[in-house]
Amino acid sequence: MGVHSYDLINTVVLVVLLIMLGMTYGLRVMRSGRAQFERVDKQGGSVFLSKSLMEMAYWGMQPMARILIFCKITPNAISWASFFFALVAGACLAFGHFGFAGVFAGFSGVLDSLDGMVARLTRKSSDAGEVLDAAVDRYAEFFFLGGLVLYYREIIILQLLALIALLGCFMVSYSTAKAEALQVDPPKSSMRRPERALYLTLGAILSPVSISTLEVASYSEGKPYAYPMVLAMGLVGIVSNFSAAERFIVLARKIREQEKKLGEVSQSGISEINPEESSQHILSAR
Repeated sequence: MGVHSYDLINTVVLVVLLIMLGMTYGLRVMRSGRAQFERVDKQGGSVFLSKSLMEMAYWGMQPMARILIFCKITPNAISWASFFFALVAGACLAFGHFGFAGVFAGFSGVLDSLDGMVARLTRKSSDAGEVLDAAVDRYAEFFFLGGLVLYYREIIILQLLALIALLGCFMVSYSTAKAEALQVDPPKSSMRRPERALYLTLGAILSPVSISTLEVASYSEGKPYAYPMVLAMGLVGIVSNFSAAERFIVLARKIREQEKKLGEVSQSGISEINPEESSQHILSAR
């Protein structure tokens, strides 16, 4: 059995696990209603990732978080594990092993959520931990899309598409960081980190099915396109760049509104000063 056959097996296993999670959560909803989490309520859903799916994912990760806490694994250790799996996923993509890449990218994404979850449950949240988490997120996206850039090095159009997706990922994240630095609420829009991770990972997971069925000819030549991966890159690339542009426009408008309000407050403060008192202050200063 070749490596590409194991890719397909990985895909089947992951799809079965996702179906089982969905069925189990569905039973939970029928019995007790939807699971609610403050973190999910704060982030909110979007067109590309509903709030219900986010609640299901957080619900499914709760037992994992408890196990990690029981084993006394620190949030920073979880972040570094996420970094490692992301690096391995990128390497797998560079060599065209999409099934393995989907597995390792999935591990990385789950751990990326678990580090913050464990930190909050153990009350070990810190600014330093958030910096590490944000840095690992950027590296994870670079490893994933960088691996695709290497894989599609002989197909210039698809390599360019991977680079466009990478640019969009970084610009959406940068717009959020810029808003926080300027103390402005980050605009909510599509293709935030969870959405990007979901669609890119799904693209990798489903690619072995396409390669083994729709792309047999290109598979024999050693360079299949991996249609689901191409679709995921296109979706992320187009939507994330439009989303980043929208976020910067909204951010600029909010900053202008703040500056206008500060200017009005400053002008009103000056106008309230009595001209005679102002001249006396000037004479006494001299």
